[in-house]
Amino acid sequence: MAFEYLTNVPLKQAQEEYIQLLLQNGFAAKTEMVAVQQACGRITAQPVYAHICAPHYAASAMDGVAIVAKDSFGATETTPVILQPEQFIVLDTGDPIPEGYDAVIMVEDLVKNPDESITIHEAAVPWQHIRQIGEDVCAGEMILGAHIEVTPAAIGAMIAAGVLEIEVIKRPVVGIIPTGDEIVQPCTDPKQGDILEFNSSIFSAMLRQWGADPIIYPIVPDQFEQIKQALEQAVDACDMVILNAGSSAGREDFSAKVIEEVGQVLYHGIAMKPGKPAILGCQGAKAILGVPGYPVSGIIVIEELLKPLIACWLQHGTERVQTATAKLTRPVVSSLKYQEFVRVRLGYVGDELMASPLSRGSGVVSSLVKADGILEVPQGVEGYEASSLVEVKLLSSVEKLKNTLVMIGSHDPLLDEIANLMHLEDASLYMSSAHVGSMGGIMAIRRGEAHAAGCHLLDTETGEYNIAFIKKYFPKGGVKLVRCVGRQQGMMLQKGNPLGIEKFTDITKPGVRYVNRQKGSGTRILSDYLCKQQGVEPKDVYGYEREELTHTSVAAQIANGSADAGMGIYSAAKLYDLDFVPICIEEYALLISDKAWETPMMQRLLATLKSKNFQEKITAMGGYILDRPGELIEIGQ
Repeated sequence: MAFEYLTNVPLKQAQEEYIQLLLQNGFAAKTEMVAVQQACGRITAQPVYAHICAPHYAASAMDGVAIVAKDSFGATETTPVILQPEQFIVLDTGDPIPEGYDAVIMVEDLVKNPDESITIHEAAVPWQHIRQIGEDVCAGEMILGAHIEVTPAAIGAMIAAGVLEIEVIKRPVVGIIPTGDEIVQPCTDPKQGDILEFNSSIFSAMLRQWGADPIIYPIVPDQFEQIKQALEQAVDACDMVILNAGSSAGREDFSAKVIEEVGQVLYHGIAMKPGKPAILGCQGAKAILGVPGYPVSGIIVIEELLKPLIACWLQHGTERVQTATAKLTRPVVSSLKYQEFVRVRLGYVGDELMASPLSRGSGVVSSLVKADGILEVPQGVEGYEASSLVEVKLLSSVEKLKNTLVMIGSHDPLLDEIANLMHLEDASLYMSSAHVGSMGGIMAIRRGEAHAAGCHLLDTETGEYNIAFIKKYFPKGGVKLVRCVGRQQGMMLQKGNPLGIEKFTDITKPGVRYVNRQKGSGTRILSDYLCKQQGVEPKDVYGYEREELTHTSVAAQIANGSADAGMGIYSAAKLYDLDFVPICIEEYALLISDKAWETPMMQRLLATLKSKNFQEKITAMGGYILDRPGELIEIGQ
């Protein structure tokens, strides 16, 4: 009677039920601490937060001289200003900015005089050509989320941020047991009948690519007890085991019986060709995979049945680099002199791939961590306008990009936490955030370039948030407004408030250095509104035109002494242990395109907003009020 396989189960069913069985038996990743320098390619077990700002001091971005900006005021081509040696300090790129100085003039823009003085023909603005504290990353900011692969750029970003050791998912150890009387170790002169054993080399290379550590055991002859002994040894030492050959119907094919005696057999025989003789077995949470001896069959079996287990263990899949056409959400300006490589964040909105340029500073290594692609601007091309179609080199897979929720708008640290919680709940989902301010977010939604936008725009006539702007820019509807959080906005001040700042108008006091948010952000609109309401002339505020893109970067400047005050949210002040003068509670909401509303990504985001994990995280951060997050806000007519 011909041999019959125990089963002929469909491949998809086998994959799902195998993982389900192992998970029920306790199949789960272990973690370990590793030095950051040794972490490339590893998968983070927990989010990684910056310990210090990068850079951690204000640094010159150019070769030139450090000056007090106001000493240069009034300088023009026709009315140059002469600075004496005691009014400037010569610096090289990367040198710390001396205390009391707040601008750098490039060496190319000054004239050295015989008496050691210098002549300048253009006034400097405060903080020009200075790399600000936290320009790359601010202390307390999330550098990497959980279950994210560590890249070479991420290593640089973590070290720059003072992170020297991280918790990673331990690589699964996979034992490979080659069996057979006819197979021999690779050599250059095999005898007739000898079969060179190369399957183990193929499998181990594949395993390393997938993030596992293979162990190749010595060849075991076709003897039941010897195979059983080898399997027991491997199961004790490894997380998963490949038993190679002996899975078919030959007289010396013992794999199924051995696996059944050591543990259990779920399926012997899969409805796939090649690879039908595969055996799915386990001992508790240890996977044991019986693999056919033919190389092509073996490769297909471990590709289809072992790779998913490793991906489940590591919570991360392999990605291939490709190119794609994308639409720019913001203009890119480039010099004609160079071929430039611009890092971009990517995500599909509908059927169109959107590219949001990231920071292009040569020292901003964190932009490479965040990048999903590289846009090459050829030499002789001065850039691309917004909405241009460009070719990008993908650093993320198309599948990932299609599962990426594109968020463009107002900054808040809670967006990183939402993205992390979403990814933890569903490892296939990601969120890409670009911080362009509330108005920038509204316009991105209007142009169809984003799924959602954070916004907190104050209507200075009614005191109401967001709704008036939505009615103005979306008169025919097409969007929904969702509750997120109430945020405590106020003045962030140096610890101990040494200048005695008690109210907003105190920013005009002599000696107060202010740091602002960028134009178009909700916080900047609030600052401008308070100036108008309380009779403050922006020109009388030192540093009012000094702009930062995030609340945490504003806080970082104050904490490190390059500014005394700035408007921001309480959670950023708390993160940096700053004093805080409350101004108002604002409504930070999410504007969502109707076209994205029913997508799995958006429904996951809404579920995250309503989750206990989100509420506990936001409460711990401080400065937020939770009022039915995830619920719709009535816009009205």
